Amino acid sequence: MSWQDMAATTLENEYVRLRPIARDDHASLHAVAMDPEIWRYTVYQIETDTDFDVFFNGVLSEHLAGRRAVFHVTDKRSGRAAGSRSFCNMTEAEGRLEIGKAWLGREFQGRGVNRWVDYLMMEHAFERMEAERVEFKTHVLNQQARRALRNIGATEEGILRSYDPMPDGGRRDVVFFSVLRTEWPMVKQQLARGSGRSGT
Repeated sequence: MSWQDMAATTLENEYVRLRPIARDDHASLHAVAMDPEIWRYTVYQIETDTDFDVFFNGVLSEHLAGRRAVFHVTDKRSGRAAGSRSFCNMTEAEGRLEIGKAWLGREFQGRGVNRWVDYLMMEHAFERMEAERVEFKTHVLNQQARRALRNIGATEEGILRSYDPMPDGGRRDVVFFSVLRTEWPMVKQQLARGSGRSGT
């Protein structure tokens, strides 16, 4: 079974549920996405309903085409949609993929949702898809995301300058992080130990 087939599956524990995105998810994600602060460091600019429609339709199209596996994230404590995350840039022949295109509604930040999403996605990537390397990247100015990635045990590798365009016409420098297959057992323990804390 290929990575594209394996990636788009349901992942869950007692805290969060990740399932492949569907057309019917438009309303639940829209309800938490209309906050410009969420998108401050991303390559998207969502300020209006039309912005969100374009964004959602593009994400759904990429998912349906198999270019990435996009997850709808539910916070099981509230029963509400919390945001989205993806397996992207999957290079199966080289054993490498990225966990990215991530966003959470502001009310779900700092409650452990992010931590458990990372836990479930890395568990799936390393233990079922047998990836050798899982990558993350974020805007160099996004100190909150950089701190969160360090907290889950990812290694900060370096900055790629002028990596991609931003909605305001500028370009962003991005910081790459990674977790390797050999590091996963230790990272998994670290994530599990943090289950009682807020934070990421």
